[in-house]
Amino acid sequence: MLENLLSERKTIFVESCLAQAFFVFATGGTEACLLAVMAYDRYVAISFPLLYGQVMNTQLCVGLVCVSWGLAFVDALINILPAVNLDFCEDKTIPHFSCELSSLFPLSCSATSTNFTLLLCSSVLHFFGTLVMIVSSYARIVSTIMKVSSTMGRSKAFSTCSSHLTTVILFYCSGFISYLLPTSGSPLEMIFSLQYSMITPMLNPLIYSLKNKEVKAAVRRMLRKYFYPLM
Repeated sequence: MLENLLSERKTIFVESCLAQAFFVFATGGTEACLLAVMAYDRYVAISFPLLYGQVMNTQLCVGLVCVSWGLAFVDALINILPAVNLDFCEDKTIPHFSCELSSLFPLSCSATSTNFTLLLCSSVLHFFGTLVMIVSSYARIVSTIMKVSSTMGRSKAFSTCSSHLTTVILFYCSGFISYLLPTSGSPLEMIFSLQYSMITPMLNPLIYSLKNKEVKAAVRRMLRKYFYPLM
């Protein structure tokens, strides 16, 4: 994106475009899997707090992260490898700020119905598969929280999930609009794609860290140090 902003002529080779599409697909798929893993982590922390350290041990966490990356890369390869054999017409403009398969297929001179079907099926499986895991985890979390008698205890339990829920809503809503709805060529599609591919990952550290008491205390100290003396 930075290269395109600075260069006068915005061109890219087909091979480079497919490589970029692969990493966009792989990283987006990995985040979907990790969001499902984090939902399960919240479920264990709230439903079995005394067993959390035993259940969510280092070995399991490393395994879940590796499986998330592995599934996403396999999913990306399944879609990219058939696209390598497509013929693309010259001097075509990609109606997007990055190379994504949904924007590339309409520019091909070859038949892409099979590629579209494969992309739709894999996206639906990956999207709804991880979403079902997240909804299932939160259904159990809500069931556990409703059994808590104190209002303060319920509020504290819900607050631990607010950051994750914010990220899930931003990521899945924009991803759903970008991949599962018909392509219309509207500028809003690029905005939603920008949302899930760049803005949401950039917001993740901010969303999660501001829920951490130590981080909030450090931010307050920094603000006092740099701004309060000037007043």
